[in-house]
Amino acid sequence: MPDSDNAIKLSFDAQVASLVLERPPVNAFNEALIENLNSSLDRIETRPDLAVLHIKSGLRVFSAGADLALMRDCLATPGGRDDMIEIVRELQRVFSRIENLNVVSIAEIGGAALGGGLELALACDLRVASEQAKLGLPEAGLGLLPAAGGTQRLPKICGEAVARRLILGGEVIDGNEAHRLGLVHWVVAPDKLATWSGELAARLGSMPAEALAACKRCIAAAADDLVDGYELELTETRRLHDVAETQRRVESFLMKSA
Repeated sequence: MPDSDNAIKLSFDAQVASLVLERPPVNAFNEALIENLNSSLDRIETRPDLAVLHIKSGLRVFSAGADLALMRDCLATPGGRDDMIEIVRELQRVFSRIENLNVVSIAEIGGAALGGGLELALACDLRVASEQAKLGLPEAGLGLLPAAGGTQRLPKICGEAVARRLILGGEVIDGNEAHRLGLVHWVVAPDKLATWSGELAARLGSMPAEALAACKRCIAAAADDLVDGYELELTETRRLHDVAETQRRVESFLMKSA
């Protein structure tokens, strides 16, 4: 059964965790939503059997980013501005937690994913969007910048040229253009998005969790100059050889191929 926690519903089905954002009207991030997200990740991290985290919205939008009322209050005073920096720092931390999870994270983007909402999606391993979704980092137009990881992750995902276009131009694009630019991995018709994303989560959830986690670590090593990715591949492969599920699957494959 789903576990309702104010603005988040977290449920588990076999090796798949579903995290549904439900803070009306637009899933705007405030301190409470960040706390709820951290609490949900605490629960997910206690489940070594999980292979997939499927993040989606129960509202028409994915997330419109920061809470406007909170921003207005914080920007009104010098002390409030310091408070806002700490809130953005907490957003950075929780998005990094998602990025570094030992499970494959999928962002299902059915509506607007703007500012912090897109930064949440960028922290996920995989992104699938509706053709009608709206994605962007419009902060520059407000005299701000996408500080919850947007300037760091977008260049790595789409390349510097695309990142400059979207961030400096404050451009909002639809799902098709996001797919063309490499911002999302798949684009799907709106009426098929939920089913398609659910099937993707189930397919990945049927794969061995330890193998997926090892693959994530090796992919991350490719961007880390301090880690020998090739050696890590060997280390992780040796470790997986000792896993009973790996042995079972390999034996089954070999028997079918004989």
